[in-house]
Amino acid sequence: MSDLLHQLISSQANRTPNAIALHIKDTEYSYSFLNQAIEAVSKGFLTLGLKRGERVATYLPKTAENVFSMFGAAHAGGVFVPVNPLLKPNQVAYILRDCNVRVLVTSSQRLKQLAPSLRDCPDLEAIIVTDNESPSALLSNHCVLLGWEYFLNNVIDGSPHPHIDGDMAAILYTSGSTGNPKGVVLSHKNMVTGAKSVASYLNNHPEDRLLAALPFSFDYGLSQLTTAFSVGASVALIDYLLPRDIIRGVQRYKITGLAAVPPLWNQLAQLEWSEETRKHLRYITNSGGAMPQATTAKLRASLPETQVFLMYGLTEAFRSTYLPPDQIDLRPDSIGKAIPNAEILVVRQDGSECDPGEPGELVHRGSLVAMGYWNDATKTAERFKPSPNKPKGIPLQEIAVWSGDHVRKDEEGYLYFISRLDEMIKTSGYRVSPSEVEEVVYNIPGIKEAAALGLPHPVLGQAILLVAHGDETITSDAISTHCKKELPNFMVPQKVILVTHMPHNQNGKIDRKRLSTEYIDLFKEPQS
Repeated sequence: MSDLLHQLISSQANRTPNAIALHIKDTEYSYSFLNQAIEAVSKGFLTLGLKRGERVATYLPKTAENVFSMFGAAHAGGVFVPVNPLLKPNQVAYILRDCNVRVLVTSSQRLKQLAPSLRDCPDLEAIIVTDNESPSALLSNHCVLLGWEYFLNNVIDGSPHPHIDGDMAAILYTSGSTGNPKGVVLSHKNMVTGAKSVASYLNNHPEDRLLAALPFSFDYGLSQLTTAFSVGASVALIDYLLPRDIIRGVQRYKITGLAAVPPLWNQLAQLEWSEETRKHLRYITNSGGAMPQATTAKLRASLPETQVFLMYGLTEAFRSTYLPPDQIDLRPDSIGKAIPNAEILVVRQDGSECDPGEPGELVHRGSLVAMGYWNDATKTAERFKPSPNKPKGIPLQEIAVWSGDHVRKDEEGYLYFISRLDEMIKTSGYRVSPSEVEEVVYNIPGIKEAAALGLPHPVLGQAILLVAHGDETITSDAISTHCKKELPNFMVPQKVILVTHMPHNQNGKIDRKRLSTEYIDLFKEPQS
């Protein structure tokens, strides 16, 4: 049985105890060891008085203790909150306050930086440092501070709190277009179903080795663990500095499955992949935004034996669609069809289904739909609404996720991403998808990253700004000339700005919000 998240591991420990679950640098952890470590951490949390459904946050890089703590919290009947290790102290403190975190697991070095901000977290009662060092920073008296070894070795016997697959397992914080990040609440059922669904269409098996390069705070990053554990495969954890480090990781651990987001794939596509890597890298996956067709073509040329899965997902429903590798040549700009255990609809504002080719909002129904946003009924009601395709005769409402993404469906049922509804550019009376402009720009040799933004304009309503990062051969005039050749006049950027570094958010995606804020007054009329 593996109805609960941590049971993905215990089931494998019973079946193949000596099989490797984790690779971290030069250390390997078997499923048996991993299961024992999770049970020990669970007892530690219970000894601290963790109640059913209370939150445990981890603020760590990809370490063994991070994995032990997340799944240990789930085992105990608590809820784990993975915090992106790149966040700054005030951002971390916001998350701890927002979901009333009871226990924080971090390192002594990170705690020294966090300490001043933690004084504003009244619900935080215990902090565990994984390296057993005594932080010099002073904490408020209400917090218990424990070293990792002491935490594990001073426990009392006790059973985990009773919990079922519909209970909370995790809260993942996701950035929106405005305001502070929202905590998406995921149940055990959400996460187990998602893991098994993804493993089924990727054909994962026990001999697979996945590389976890993305942060665990990102559902796509955390999925590398859960997907592998669902089939008894292994995962190698790395925190990379440069894209080339990822290729080295693929080579070192003989990785068979690699997941990344478009900005990272754009960089990886420029690099060389060794013949050895080509032999064992069975598949690569993309999510977190549309992969430029030029990038897909480069990767397929470099990795001719590797299958490419183009996927679409959102934290509120984990994963929604995938395009099988054999469809890329036929429909390279498609995000595919629904994954197993999901139905994907394209609907008008009134909830009626769109005709083929007609743009509408993507709505996801099924067991992957999250439980809502933590402690935010208003935002939950905006995104989690009654399903437009509920079977007749059932009196209870079924809740679906209304994604806020604009898509269309073709005659054969394949979906095509247009844009975020809140990112659509409205210029000169036309609606322009940023991805349409960006796709044209990515066809220019030397372009590494591009973002099309709609900014306030006194005449046009919004004007299109194109921000691009490329090699030394790229000029703004060349980009403008290419766009004028390939795009209708209303889609041609009013201005092109070249940058030496493109900002990214905590999940590795281009930070459009930051760019829009930086250039918001670019087309503003000067004051007389």
